[in-house]
Amino acid sequence: MDPRDAYHLGSVPIGLAVAGLFVIVMARSHATYWAGRGVVRGARAVDEQERAPGWWHASVRRLEAWTGTSSAQRGLDLVRRWGPVAVTLAYLTVGVQTAVFAASGLLKMPYLRFTLASIPGALVWAVVWATIGFGAVWGALTLLARSPWALAAAVLVVVVVVGWAVRRRRVRRAAEPVPASIAE
Repeated sequence: MDPRDAYHLGSVPIGLAVAGLFVIVMARSHATYWAGRGVVRGARAVDEQERAPGWWHASVRRLEAWTGTSSAQRGLDLVRRWGPVAVTLAYLTVGVQTAVFAASGLLKMPYLRFTLASIPGALVWAVVWATIGFGAVWGALTLLARSPWALAAAVLVVVVVVGWAVRRRRVRRAAEPVPASIAE
């Protein structure tokens, strides 16, 4: 049996799968960067015009509210602290990718710097998904077809472990002392 069949790639060369996924993830991340870069500025400019329709003003308020969410703030903080390194590592995360890419645009990270930081992250992301990522998805679908209860049990275990880890992190953060400069 061809090992590629385990990932349901069949006759698709792995290089082609990686290249296709690379292009897809670069397009997504760069679209998010440019949305962060341009949407707020353009939205505010239109919002200041008297001719803007009422729904536009509401959309601008929602966009501004999003920048205040914990996910957006986490992305902004990561980009402020780590810069391009945050962009590269964001490709390996779940849950903060979009926030980091949008934050890079909101903070006006130079586009060349964003692009250079994106290339290694997108390449690693594409390799992971072209190999073990698709394998995990197809494995879950195969398990679902054979035993929906086994898949439900596996998902439950993952949810419990992730929930435990998140709760543990929150408890640890709550127990950390507040720095003197913030407490004053």
